[in-house]
Amino acid sequence: MTYAAPATLEDALSLMREGAGPAIAGGTDLYPALGERPAPARLLDLTGIAALRGVAEGPEGWRIGALTTWAEIAAHPFPPAFDGLRAAARMVGSVQIQNAGTIGGNLCTASPAADGVPPLLTLDAEVEIAGAEGSRRLPLSEFLTGPRRTALRPGELLVALHIPPPPKGAAGAFVKLGARAHLVISIAMAAALVAPGAGGRIGAARVAVGACSPVAARLTGLEAALAGAEPGALHNPALAAPHLGPLAPIDDVRADAGYRRAAAAEIARRALREAAAGAGLLP
Repeated sequence: MTYAAPATLEDALSLMREGAGPAIAGGTDLYPALGERPAPARLLDLTGIAALRGVAEGPEGWRIGALTTWAEIAAHPFPPAFDGLRAAARMVGSVQIQNAGTIGGNLCTASPAADGVPPLLTLDAEVEIAGAEGSRRLPLSEFLTGPRRTALRPGELLVALHIPPPPKGAAGAFVKLGARAHLVISIAMAAALVAPGAGGRIGAARVAVGACSPVAARLTGLEAALAGAEPGALHNPALAAPHLGPLAPIDDVRADAGYRRAAAAEIARRALREAAAGAGLLP
């Protein structure tokens, strides 16, 4: 095996142009995904690139470097709108995985059950991509194109996520359903962000569901129905069921499609209620 560990993004992109790869940003998904196949002949380890690590806040929001670990995200003092992302970070595998696995690596693996994706969708996250022709930015919803597929072009690397300032007073939440509490791939999961509006009503609501479609999806119909609604609407057990059109759950060893759909409706409502409570709209 040829192993390269560049110290700068420029060196990494140069090695990519020379055919180095695959690129790893923590490596926690690489070997499990190989199964019985041999390891790659060439490997590009990005974890030594300091410029791709860390969280920075500025006038335009937050920048999260692609090599920022889940443990770092869970511990960072984000505002309450990021509570869903921090909760998801604490559910990514084991503590060992959270210390090594990175947000960029997780996104590039592009699993339909990636825990970090639904909360990032509710935060309107964009990805920053670098390549030989310069950098470009895409909404996360356009970066993830299908199971194990992304919009990365040959020779490109994901370098950061950008998150704009959330609505004033917003709080987030994340709810994951699995066969056990920890170290489990999701049957279904939901993230929500709720912001207060005038007169104690819901000013804005965002909700995304993962593990129930090829790519995690925002429930935009539900979001529109909740804008301006009384918070008590979140107690309605049938709240989300009419708005699950963006989902396409499948039957697999963890659950059948019907169960996933019913579970998605319930955990989306639970996530919304938790976010509303964080925003001061529910006790």
